[in-house]
Amino acid sequence: MSEPDVIKLDVDPVRFGQSFVGSEAFTALFQEGMELVEETAAYLDGQGREDSRLLRREASVAYASESMRLTTRLMQIASWLLLQRAVAEGEITPDQARAEKARVRLNSTETATTLVEYEALPIRLRELIGLATRLHARILHLERLLSEVEAAPPQPQGQNPVAAQIGLLERAFAQAE
Repeated sequence: MSEPDVIKLDVDPVRFGQSFVGSEAFTALFQEGMELVEETAAYLDGQGREDSRLLRREASVAYASESMRLTTRLMQIASWLLLQRAVAEGEITPDQARAEKARVRLNSTETATTLVEYEALPIRLRELIGLATRLHARILHLERLLSEVEAAPPQPQGQNPVAAQIGLLERAFAQAE
């Protein structure tokens, strides 16, 4: 089968979600998310406990609030990643995943911590919060893309413009021979 034959085939377009969750980019995102979960848990259970003991009362309350917010955000991220991986590996159907997504809320959690309180937090906690916030934003963006594609599947278009151009080239070169 030649390349023009492949282009002319009447096939459905590749869905972003289906291709993304099976891609190396998703594998890297999954790895990044799970490593951040592990790294954060290790910090909060280890050095973070020591760091929190050294804080003043106001900063200690902010530490507790921000560490809970961070943990919640990371659990949301991990749930979303595991759900996407389950679909990619065929463990659940996309319909089952959509039903489960209702339980996995990727909310943007607002913080009541002031800038002064935030700056009093240990540097490592602030780094982890920043990493989790950026990862969360990327996943929210991906979720919007996946939801848009699911909500409005692409409509079949008329003639494939690439196939039309190849056809013109074939006719032009056929006349030259």
